[in-house]
Amino acid sequence: MHGRNFARPAALIGRPANSDIARQVAAALAEDVGGGDVTAALVPATQQVRARILAREAAILCGTDWVTETFKQLDPAIRLEWFAHDGDAIAADQAILRLEGPARPILTGERTSLNFLQTLSGTATAARRYVDAVAGTGCRILDTRKTLPGLRLAQKYAVRCGGAQNHRLGLHDMVLLKENHIIAAGSIARAVDTARRTFPGIPVEVEVETLTEFDEALAAGADIILLDELSLDDMRTAVARNRERGAKAKLEASGSVTLATVREIALTGVDYISLGSITKHVQAVDLSMRFEFAA
Repeated sequence: MHGRNFARPAALIGRPANSDIARQVAAALAEDVGGGDVTAALVPATQQVRARILAREAAILCGTDWVTETFKQLDPAIRLEWFAHDGDAIAADQAILRLEGPARPILTGERTSLNFLQTLSGTATAARRYVDAVAGTGCRILDTRKTLPGLRLAQKYAVRCGGAQNHRLGLHDMVLLKENHIIAAGSIARAVDTARRTFPGIPVEVEVETLTEFDEALAAGADIILLDELSLDDMRTAVARNRERGAKAKLEASGSVTLATVREIALTGVDYISLGSITKHVQAVDLSMRFEFAA
């Protein structure tokens, strides 16, 4: 599972299971609705409504299943017609969804549904910007564990909708040896050896901050070496040394990466660039819901 046969840092995260989506939606509705929507209760119970969700800016759409689940939990009688799907590029003023049904549950679900759709679309949109910035270099953009609490599966799915790839899902599916782990183990070689013996078959990644540490990690047989805050020149040197050894490790760059610098980093020859910003510095996409009350 290691060495040149190791193709990617972790299993790719697909769409979360229906049960996960239902759980996340139920938690969001519970914190928003509480004992009941006292404002929506002012609308006659028999009132029907038509509504549309509109995009106010260009974006990559993500979160449609969370919206569908929101209204399903509130009232299965609500009818939804989607005009775009997860991963689609949407334009400003584009209609994304049309809803019809009882006014009360649609009013109640407006904010929860938009919160999911705006946040996950924001994650997917940020991921796509970085993917586009490194297009043609062969380098792939990765996310991190710096996700919104309770929404990791959802955000990692959004990253995939934006065209990027997932790093490890959590602490259980990859060994990532950082400075404190290495100090506790005594050396990079000892840390890697212990990881191999304790968890055979699980990928081992080592974070390094100098070329000396890089050489140690390469000699120890790490599957991935994380180049943390290395200069561009040092990254190029690391890429060259890895190739001289048969490119047995995958190289990942991280630290102080922005849209202005990401392509230059990719051009050093690293395999991956990981970014916490695409999941933790989320700028929600501007979406709105417009209502048309029936007579």
